[in-house]
Amino acid sequence: MRKRELPRSGCLLIVLALLVILAALGYWIYRNLRGEDVRSPRVLAWIRDPAAHPEWAVQAGQRCGEAPFIIPTNGYIGFLWGDSFRVGHRHQGIDIFGGADVNLTPVYAAYPGYLTRQLDWKSSLIIRIPQDPLQPGRQIWAYYTHMAGFDGASFVAPTYPPGIQEIYVEEGALLGFQGNYSGVSGNPVGVHLHFSIVKDDGSGHFLNELEIENTLDPSPYLGLPLNSHTNPDRIPVCPD
Repeated sequence: MRKRELPRSGCLLIVLALLVILAALGYWIYRNLRGEDVRSPRVLAWIRDPAAHPEWAVQAGQRCGEAPFIIPTNGYIGFLWGDSFRVGHRHQGIDIFGGADVNLTPVYAAYPGYLTRQLDWKSSLIIRIPQDPLQPGRQIWAYYTHMAGFDGASFVAPTYPPGIQEIYVEEGALLGFQGNYSGVSGNPVGVHLHFSIVKDDGSGHFLNELEIENTLDPSPYLGLPLNSHTNPDRIPVCPD
């Protein structure tokens, strides 16, 4: 029996479909991996010698323009919202590297609200903000983490012991100090603060911060270009 051949038009459609798929895949890789390629060398350079690049640093307590939040800690904002460290992962917040050893660079509340520290949180705090200053009527949460040593020894201020809930804190309140705890003892992540803005679930609870879809672009809250997709390479610092 003679084998039936695919019409030439069918072959062209298949080729075009493959090209579209390859183009989409290429764009996805570019979109998700470009930030890491640009920013990782800078982070390493900053960690090695912060004094060589003082112009990269932001200062705790700074308010950039008319932004509602203040900068929560000193250092270099090395990784942005949406950066990718591995395929399928997108960074849910920003990482601010203090350029000093653990337990030396203080962390402050970026905005007033009600602080909670769950019982099993060694390095983390979350602050409920009842009224989003950029969208009144909705509630948001400010999340701070990595405030512990690589062994899990906490650098959170003793004012906020594990299990504390709904304690009001003012903007600028001392929350703790930068650490390098990754969540796994003995596996440090570099001394920095991870800061993110987490959505509310609509019932008064915060969503899972590990999913970027549950977080907000922090750019308008801090008055800086902190979205990796719209800022692929510029270092985010407040204008003079």
